[in-house]
Amino acid sequence: MRYYISDLHFCHKGMNERMDCRGFSSVEEMNEVMIERWNAKVQRGDEVVILGDLSFGKVKETNEILERLSGRLYLVTGNHDRYINSRGFNNLRFKWIRPYAELADNKRKVVCSHYPIFCYNGQYKQDAEGNPTTYMLYGHVHNSYDELMVNRFIHEMRREKREIFGKEGLQPIPCNMINCFCVFSDYTPLTLDEWIEVDRARREKLTAEDEAGTWKEPGKFIE
Repeated sequence: MRYYISDLHFCHKGMNERMDCRGFSSVEEMNEVMIERWNAKVQRGDEVVILGDLSFGKVKETNEILERLSGRLYLVTGNHDRYINSRGFNNLRFKWIRPYAELADNKRKVVCSHYPIFCYNGQYKQDAEGNPTTYMLYGHVHNSYDELMVNRFIHEMRREKREIFGKEGLQPIPCNMINCFCVFSDYTPLTLDEWIEVDRARREKLTAEDEAGTWKEPGKFIE
């Protein structure tokens, strides 16, 4: 089984108290809860693709956390993954570390980047029944105002139509971008299909709140 998750920010006190306002009593409790929920889902032979910003901690504490996480780990680097270049970092815990990846997942392409990519490779690809065959998974923007802007882009793109090679008449524009922010999954890595459902429900609610003018930025996230 393969899972995806982003922006855990282990050891990041400010992310708990000021930015995401996650609500844990301490950064230590946050770390323990995230490890517990990870290991409750991920088995030893499972794969987990981390879409950046795994840890804000120093090398020693990051290494210790990595040793406690189940599964085979893959890291798409984020702007806070500075530990990977530090002396003493155990990079052998990862099968690979890359800034960008394109993976196959049950006959679908998954474009993996820490940062949202609005025009991603394979965006217009569909199967014979018209189902999307490419998904763009990202992180970085958490649940900030920037994520609201991404949602507006997705909403507007899906309302547009254009000519698509191999199709008759004007066709809706596919835009299958999913924010794998750990808070959206209650700090649990999810499969692609699980993320598709979580994202669908969340974006329907977000669009309704945005159009009604009732959306409120929940945290004070800044880069």
